[in-house]
Amino acid sequence: MQNVLIIGAGSGGTKILNLLRNSDFMNVMAIVDKDAQAPGLHIAKDRGISYGPDWNFYLTDEVDIVFDLTGEETVFKELLKKVPAHTLLVPGSVANLLVDLLNENDQFINKIQNETERQRLIFNSIDEGMIGVNREGEINFINESACMMLEVSDSYALRRTIQDIIPESKLMRVLQTGKAELNDALTLPNGLEIVSSRYPLISTKNETFGAFAVFKNVTEVVKLAEEITDLKSVKTMLEAIIHSSDDAISVVDEKGNGILVNPAYTRITGLSEDEVIGKPATVDINEGESIHMKVLTTGKPVRGVNMRIGEDNRDVIVNVAPIIVDHQVKGSIGVIHDITEMRSLMKELDWARQIIRKLESTYTFSDIQGTSGDISLAIDQGKIAAKSDIPVMLRGEPGTGKELFANAIHSGSTRKSKKFIRVNCSAIDISTMETELFGERDDGKSGLLAEVGEGTLFLDEVTDLTMGVQTRLLSYLQNQLRFVGNHEEGSGKSARIIVASSKNLEKAIHDGTFNMELYYDLNRLSIRIPPLRTRKTDIPLVVHHLLVKLNQEFGMNVETLTPEALLRLQQYEWPGNVRELENVLSRAMIYMKSGSATINDDDIKRSLYTNEVKAVADVLPEKSTLASVMDEYERAVLAKALEEHDGNKSLTASRLGISLRSLYYKLEKFKLI
Repeated sequence: MQNVLIIGAGSGGTKILNLLRNSDFMNVMAIVDKDAQAPGLHIAKDRGISYGPDWNFYLTDEVDIVFDLTGEETVFKELLKKVPAHTLLVPGSVANLLVDLLNENDQFINKIQNETERQRLIFNSIDEGMIGVNREGEINFINESACMMLEVSDSYALRRTIQDIIPESKLMRVLQTGKAELNDALTLPNGLEIVSSRYPLISTKNETFGAFAVFKNVTEVVKLAEEITDLKSVKTMLEAIIHSSDDAISVVDEKGNGILVNPAYTRITGLSEDEVIGKPATVDINEGESIHMKVLTTGKPVRGVNMRIGEDNRDVIVNVAPIIVDHQVKGSIGVIHDITEMRSLMKELDWARQIIRKLESTYTFSDIQGTSGDISLAIDQGKIAAKSDIPVMLRGEPGTGKELFANAIHSGSTRKSKKFIRVNCSAIDISTMETELFGERDDGKSGLLAEVGEGTLFLDEVTDLTMGVQTRLLSYLQNQLRFVGNHEEGSGKSARIIVASSKNLEKAIHDGTFNMELYYDLNRLSIRIPPLRTRKTDIPLVVHHLLVKLNQEFGMNVETLTPEALLRLQQYEWPGNVRELENVLSRAMIYMKSGSATINDDDIKRSLYTNEVKAVADVLPEKSTLASVMDEYERAVLAKALEEHDGNKSLTASRLGISLRSLYYKLEKFKLI
């Protein structure tokens, strides 16, 4: 990185500043002009770049290049005398020539980029999958259709070998022989059947420098149907394909009566062949019109129709195309994609993202209740953190209110009008984690750090970030600050980083799962949030605050708890902390008598010890072991938590303070899914 000093902030100096301020290899240390109204000085002020009237002040040994844009011969001569021996002095005439050359270069690059983008748009608009390799067999281009069929992202596929993505690929054979291979059937790793044509890439010197393949999904039987001239031959040719397809396929004749279905159709609809063959096309429909009948009437294909079919009322997407024989519609064929589970997962993902990406802070320090020593210290530390921009580490058990503290710090800072985004690191897919946070390097897709802008990014359960993402986060934090003299100053464009963890970070460092340098950068201001069991004197204040919130949510008017009920809450150990207290109060408000304004001890008792989750009996079951009792109790807790959140696994994992991966492991262990 070359350090640059610009002398003269007029039009020439401003051009140089604009060209260099985003450079990866030149750093503008300062810009100087005697005229305080010079345009370059205003830009420097807005961008946080040092500026002033006297260049002598900034001409140090750290300066590698000096641009003299003053146009004054006396200034240039004085600079010749004073610049260090290693420093390059560039006069205004050379600098202006450099500006013209760089502008011309930028125009040329923009032209190339525009042309490349146009070609990429065309490339990605093609329905067929396309994938290419270089001489070494490494993938150097892939379009969106190929990514969808292969179920990979382009960033994942590029620069990997073709065998890593498609083990059965024959592109390397085409690369070696230099001969094209047409219409070859192939099964992708995910089970998708395709037809592929492969071609060598040959230079003007007759040298093979790569190869590419064009392939399509064989379930796109529309084109096949249009080319067949006899309905019986259509059935014969398609039977082998449709019986091996994972998608449900049905074929009807020109009257709309079923003539062929595959095993996948029977599995999805619950209808046997005898219940479909010879019956009207509407026999399997629970919601929506018959697409077969619509296609038979219009003679045109219909794609992407949402329907509900079969005994289980399953959500499906239907594609139907006519079967043309001698220019006449002789039937239609439908491909049915079961999206029931996919839709359920998409709903869970949407809900999780709503929770993860809160775009604004809604809590302040007044929402944190308690007067005990530990919580008062944490609040005081939080208020100090709100006055600075350095990273903050929030530590504490699940449910202690780390997100509440992060919100309060943001609300109390100068960034309160900017975005606040929470990211549950344990809920992000490992394969997309880096892209989610930092965006795509190749296509410019922005990530959450760009989305939050000058706001606050809250990384909850930061220990679940992969080591690669930790390294990038460390680099981001180290580049976030720059130093002017002895004063530390923010860049003015970076996001404020707040992280939280309920895990032992020191153990994670020892185990090699957490970056030590990142730990020290994040731990510059560490706030430990005490568990509820260590500050039980605060429970009355916390309860009162939660009642106000829950009354608004439930539309109730609960005023207080009986002394016995409050005592029971203070005697409980609260392994789930404030989050568990809120859930107990929620259940108690449901159990309490209609019209009552006071929660009594029985309401609290029922909420704490339900039939599904109860204390260990005084007498253990016969032949029981500690492990079996603990497994039974853990299974009951998991079942109850799933029920409370209507089967939403992301919310259940968050409620229990475990990662989504751990939850799925436990659910499989206890056969709850």
